[in-house]
Amino acid sequence: MSRCFALLGLVLGFGCLAVRLLASSHPVLSLAAAMEARGDFGQADEALARLLSDTTLAPDARRELEWERERLRRIRLDYSHTEASLFAALSESVRGLTRGEFDRWVKEGRFDSRVIDGERRFVASSVSNLFFRHPRLNSRRLKGGESAEQPRRFLGTARGIRDAARVAGTPYVLPRQLSVTMELTVKAGVAGQGEVVRCWLPIPRSQPHQDEFALISSEPLVAALAPDDSVIRSAYFEQTAAVSRETSFRIEYTYRTWSVWFDLRPERIVAIHPDDPEIAPFLAEAPHVPFTDSMRRLAKDLAGREKNPLLRAKRYYDWIAQNIRYSYAREYSTIPNLAEYCLENRYGDCGQETFLFMTLCRLSGIPARWQSGWRLFPGAKTIHDWCEIYLAPYGWVPVDPYMGIYAMQYAPSLNRSERRSLRDFYFGGLDPYRLIANADHCQPLSPPKTSFRSDTVDFQRGEVEVAGRNVYFGDFSYRLEWREVDAR
Repeated sequence: MSRCFALLGLVLGFGCLAVRLLASSHPVLSLAAAMEARGDFGQADEALARLLSDTTLAPDARRELEWERERLRRIRLDYSHTEASLFAALSESVRGLTRGEFDRWVKEGRFDSRVIDGERRFVASSVSNLFFRHPRLNSRRLKGGESAEQPRRFLGTARGIRDAARVAGTPYVLPRQLSVTMELTVKAGVAGQGEVVRCWLPIPRSQPHQDEFALISSEPLVAALAPDDSVIRSAYFEQTAAVSRETSFRIEYTYRTWSVWFDLRPERIVAIHPDDPEIAPFLAEAPHVPFTDSMRRLAKDLAGREKNPLLRAKRYYDWIAQNIRYSYAREYSTIPNLAEYCLENRYGDCGQETFLFMTLCRLSGIPARWQSGWRLFPGAKTIHDWCEIYLAPYGWVPVDPYMGIYAMQYAPSLNRSERRSLRDFYFGGLDPYRLIANADHCQPLSPPKTSFRSDTVDFQRGEVEVAGRNVYFGDFSYRLEWREVDAR
């Protein structure tokens, strides 16, 4: 894929707006791309800066160039480990690690690395990713890792939901009322005295298994709430900064969430109408959902002669569960195509795995759309991505590719039958510990953000800007706490 198309997901403040780059018309961009490819980030940045000094540049061209400089800066931040610092961190995490063993792992490519300005650098999550990609090393793990009881908690919850749905004869069961407090804090000195800080925090959107959002309190007062059916739902704030103090935003709310399990039966599946406006957009190629030759081949090979959409989608899900390793990702804004990245490397985080599944489904004529926010499962709280597929006559059905991978590869305390049971539940099922803010990816905030987005694909941690400039991760912190409340 050429650089021009690889950067289809170039994102401004509006989400994944695909912009035709200047690489074909301006030699400096091509030169900067070549410099980046050979690791000369400083030279690439200088070349872009010289071009930006041209006062005759059109606004759109200037913004593209500014984004290229910002992207290079973000990549540098992602690759924060030197060889020495990575070895030191691994020595504290891997029992009996020797220098020779570490050198061999580097040579084998066990870590995401690249040369930046003459020095090999390693991605910040290299230690955790080593254990994800090579689970046998967990026997030598000195710290971290998951409790052996956590898989059983997931399995017990899944079984309870499945049983309740069968008894009730409906996919939506066991409602819970949750209270959530989220706080975002911008570091002191990031905003100048008297500058207005704009902040967007994710809140639950309305859908069949999530409703009854109620704002309890906020500090400062919420300036705007996006409509409850927004595909990306936020609470928007403004606050004047004091240079010597942090600037904080806090929101508290309640909402109701339902457990989900569809009793999916292949013989009930009927044909869809691809021109239906509800599903047509989710059959098309999109940023991070690429209809490349490699994706087409995989979709065709895995489907074989199977024509039933439900069974085809299940084949894709099961293949991903067995063949894709989990890994923490670097920031999405620095990766041109998340689905391709996952397929080429055979690893990825929950969002990359979801994009791979969505791409295979759409190539098979199965509508698939993004869903994300937070997973609040006790003992496993985190930002999280998954998706929905449309199967007639059932409608939109949840699918969590990560949980399939987790069940088959990272739940050793479960036996083979239990792992399959947990995997199969998350194809058509969902636990109630979800906070769903997004029903599509690469969507604009409301009101629009004028600067570059920190997360150009998703919206979970919050977004901030000051005087038209983005406040990037590292310059603010965020915290989310939740509790269950009496539904009465």
